[in-house]
Amino acid sequence: MIDRATIERIKDTADIVDVVSDFVSLKKVGINYRGLCPFHNDHTPSFYVSPTRRSCHCFVCGEGGDSVSFIMKHEQLTYPEALRWLANKYHIEIQETELTDEQKKEQSEREAMFIVNEWAANYFKDILQNNIDGRAIGLQYFRSRGIRDDIIEKFRLGFCLNERHAMAETAIKQGYKEEYLIKVGLCYKPENSTSKLPFDRFSGRAIFPWIGISGKVVAFGGRVLDSRTKGINQKYVNSPDSEIYHKDHELYGIFQAKKAIAKENLVFMVEGYTDVISMHQCGIENVVANSGTALSEYQIHILHRFTSNIVLLYDGDAAGIKAALRGTDMLLKEGMNVKVMLLPDGLDPDEFAKKNTAEEFRAYIKDHQMDFIAFKTKVLLDGVTDPHERSEAISSIIKSVSVIGDPIVRDAYIQDCSARLGFSEQTLTAKMNEEIRSYREEERKAELREQQRTKEYQEYPKHRLLDNVKNPTPSAPVQTTPQTTPIQQQQRRKRETSADLLMKIIIQHGEEVLYDNITDDDGNIFSLTVAQFIQYNLEGDNLRFSNQMYNDIMQEAVEHTGEENFSCEHYFTSHHDYDISNLAIKLTSDALTLSKSLEVKLSIEQLRDKIEHLLYEFRREYITDKLTQIRNEIKTTTDSERQMELIVELQETEKILTAIAKKIGGSLKA
Repeated sequence: MIDRATIERIKDTADIVDVVSDFVSLKKVGINYRGLCPFHNDHTPSFYVSPTRRSCHCFVCGEGGDSVSFIMKHEQLTYPEALRWLANKYHIEIQETELTDEQKKEQSEREAMFIVNEWAANYFKDILQNNIDGRAIGLQYFRSRGIRDDIIEKFRLGFCLNERHAMAETAIKQGYKEEYLIKVGLCYKPENSTSKLPFDRFSGRAIFPWIGISGKVVAFGGRVLDSRTKGINQKYVNSPDSEIYHKDHELYGIFQAKKAIAKENLVFMVEGYTDVISMHQCGIENVVANSGTALSEYQIHILHRFTSNIVLLYDGDAAGIKAALRGTDMLLKEGMNVKVMLLPDGLDPDEFAKKNTAEEFRAYIKDHQMDFIAFKTKVLLDGVTDPHERSEAISSIIKSVSVIGDPIVRDAYIQDCSARLGFSEQTLTAKMNEEIRSYREEERKAELREQQRTKEYQEYPKHRLLDNVKNPTPSAPVQTTPQTTPIQQQQRRKRETSADLLMKIIIQHGEEVLYDNITDDDGNIFSLTVAQFIQYNLEGDNLRFSNQMYNDIMQEAVEHTGEENFSCEHYFTSHHDYDISNLAIKLTSDALTLSKSLEVKLSIEQLRDKIEHLLYEFRREYITDKLTQIRNEIKTTTDSERQMELIVELQETEKILTAIAKKIGGSLKA
């Protein structure tokens, strides 16, 4: 367990802007910062970070919180794990009691897999640096490629001995479970194997660790060395998909590149490990690789957090051209500004970087990069005279334009296409609109299919669950909550009730004196703060919030009343209880977009009126719920005597509701 003092120190030290900036490119807007939300497919910046409130919030999907909750959500960590993550970032020592064997068993599988990968990365590095074969074979290979020692260290490069069980044996001797070695893909065990030990997947290979955006080792790539590549089809072997690694979710070099990408507001996309490494060594650090796979939406979303500008940097052979064409439309669809550059003389970025300085490389890119229209036109139409082939090529170019979301950008590209292709803007616009209609129709059909699947899913358990109870079977499907898009989540989000609004007032104004110099029946003079007034008002009618956390917050606010310099907002948004701090941040998140000078300041009279109105609203909602319960009981009860009692109770309750409605100042229908 982490003691409370250490938790407070971690929270006080963790700078919310610094923490979020590790994952999102932020721009200053007034006193706050804004960027693309990392929790949903955000095209326009909707994620706000407030350094004064020490919190963040997305105004589309609703995600956010303080530094701890941000790391919990982004890295899928538990509360203690997120605290350790921040403690490690800020070099804060944590004193913890030794875990029992039972507690060690209960540690998450995900954490165990990261621990195994971290150990393996250090193991491979140690072999490379300190083992005789590692230095003679592995280190010699990297140096033969011209890779400096500081770059080897930066990318944590390593070597796996050419022995089938060497790593597995070492890991198991040091207490790491075979189960996790296999789950992360470091080892494998053929079904018919008689070996007691699993086989090392990367034996005899140079090792390239995949480091995720947060700095954790998520996977490995292993390369057969030059002397063994002849006649070998699989030059590279990569970790298989696991719970902590999906190839289409990761970008090689993103951890080392993210700060440079944000600073340059530009990212270079290359294909391989050595392309990334050589460009770093050349002095160009804003570069990542997708390692030969087709770009995925997830990878693009990661990049889009840091920049909207991307240059696809490939060698000029057929494979390079194909790779550039393959990713263009998806990048355009996600709102990226796409440039393409093919390197000369059959060179790949690795070779080109070794022949040029960073300044020469950048200058060449600036002079030779093309926007996607020019690139597609050159590739698809250069030397093509057949009308049918030209028509297909032009249709492909216009289809790329049609996926762009911004209509102004689309129109600009149509004008460019008209000038390049020799067709009228009207003709190209008509073709583009046809593509847009077709695209939207496909989207509509996909949405309908998804709605149907969701409907079937929601209806499924109603009958199948009963079958499973009557006829239990181990293959019965696990019921999970269907995924929804951020927009659906926003539409389904519950309207703020009077209880929510009262709690928001307590958090923002709880310590403020609402009524001063009040005299009681015994002649005593006292004051009432906002929190005290709300609590006394509710207790007078024996009312409580249905959410117990609301009652706890109100009670704590009352208990701290009178303390010097006490601020409810600061106290609760940085509360040691994660659930309370997260709730407080969410309830006050509407102020994130405003500077202090622009926030509406309520006078004491306005605050009194607002609180009294909300207290009446709270009673109205309570009475309305009670009326619903009474009416439901009247419908279901068969006891005539009980029915008469309920009818009388209904009439009395309706009178109370009418009186409350008059107090509020409106007519209400129960």
